[in-house]
Amino acid sequence: MPSSATTREPGELTGPRFALFADVLAVGLATAAASLPLITAPAAMSTACAVLDRRVREDAPATAGGYLRALRARLRTGDLLAGAGMLAGGALLLFNALAAGAGLPGAVAFRPALLVVAGLLAVVLLRACARPESATSWRVALRSAAYASVRTPRASLVLLLAVATAAVCAWAYPPLAFLVPGPLALAARATEHHL
Repeated sequence: MPSSATTREPGELTGPRFALFADVLAVGLATAAASLPLITAPAAMSTACAVLDRRVREDAPATAGGYLRALRARLRTGDLLAGAGMLAGGALLLFNALAAGAGLPGAVAFRPALLVVAGLLAVVLLRACARPESATSWRVALRSAAYASVRTPRASLVLLLAVATAAVCAWAYPPLAFLVPGPLALAARATEHHL
């Protein structure tokens, strides 16, 4: 008997794989909207990872409304502190990038190093969002994500490539920036489980 993951119900226009794609985009859009205050971005991405993980593992529907209910249920002070830390780190990276662009001595070597650091920080942050510990303690989630990033470099490289692809897509066509959080959340959860 054919698997339900590859067959269509009578009258169904798309198969289950397209339904997963649609759920990823809906959750990505909801995550982008929830991240607009910036300080809520870590909680929004962590919730997206959990919702999409449940979608893949339990075949539970992942809707924007379900995502927003899950985010509201888990948003706490620790999430806002994590968002403040992320903003402070981003501001520091931006300041350094502006200093390098203003003629900082050694800027030729500093710019690529700054790009590598930003990429590695993005990988650790995404892996922390994908970890279940992020629902209770960001400190534990960040520590275990940093350790996992070093211990499983292949998974980190895959996630870094996903971040680079998302950045290029958003740069080439800015409206895509509102959809990329969904695929990034799915990529982060996938690297935690499969590589």
